[in-house]
Amino acid sequence: MGRITQRRPVVRIALHGATTRRADTLAVEEPLEIRVVGEPLAVTMRTPGHDVELAAGFLVSEGVVRTGSDFRSAIHCGGPGTGGMENTYNVLDVALAPGVEPPSTDLARNFYTTSSCGMCGKASIDAVKAVSAYDVAEDDVRVTAETLAGLPDALRAHQDVFDKTGGLHAAGLFDAETGELVVLREDVGRHNAVDKVVGWAVLNDRLPLRGHVLMVSGRASFELAQKAVMAGIPVLSAVSAPSSLAVELAVEQGLTLVGFLRGETMNVYAGVERVVAPVAVG
Repeated sequence: MGRITQRRPVVRIALHGATTRRADTLAVEEPLEIRVVGEPLAVTMRTPGHDVELAAGFLVSEGVVRTGSDFRSAIHCGGPGTGGMENTYNVLDVALAPGVEPPSTDLARNFYTTSSCGMCGKASIDAVKAVSAYDVAEDDVRVTAETLAGLPDALRAHQDVFDKTGGLHAAGLFDAETGELVVLREDVGRHNAVDKVVGWAVLNDRLPLRGHVLMVSGRASFELAQKAVMAGIPVLSAVSAPSSLAVELAVEQGLTLVGFLRGETMNVYAGVERVVAPVAVG
């Protein structure tokens, strides 16, 4: 397995101090090619580690895997040009359970679950609605504003690699009732961090993730909102802003979307009925 961090020499310049040379710790970024039954499906730039979770979570967001029993196994294999002899740990081949239809690998097909797929607005939202196995609108979970306010600090406290590099996003799954952290993953890509969390749930056969909050360290994009919906997560919270399309998807699908979760304040963009506030909403 590749290293998660590496040391590189840097020159540190201070406007009102000395210029020094030192070693700095960087987050590793390497490509991962995801194959399904031997056929290449996607390549993502990721931080090595939890690759099987990443692949499993990605297949949930693609609508291929819906339960833990759909995912059979995965193995790292040799990369292109190696003849299959050298294991680069940057190629992962996934085997699905019997009867689970593999995804189309036609390059012309629309990857409806990515924000860069060329679809937009209602078309993107309808695509997610058509393939999601779970209806998050039916989840009657409630979460207190006090619990939500504590999630950013709880997330940050468990970002071990971020402490060393300052260069990773994090996604954490929390119990909505107790506020306890269930699982946390870090990655150079915020979408990868979420896929690793969802993939953990797949491998532990815990989908759908009813009664949970997904907390992310950056902004809440359409892509992250749809990953929450596809995994049956009823609440998505972020320390930064959501995109307009993320809000539209949340409203349409019944997802509670919280942004600018900082200190004792937060903005609830959709699904405010799930958030128990200390005072009535005016």
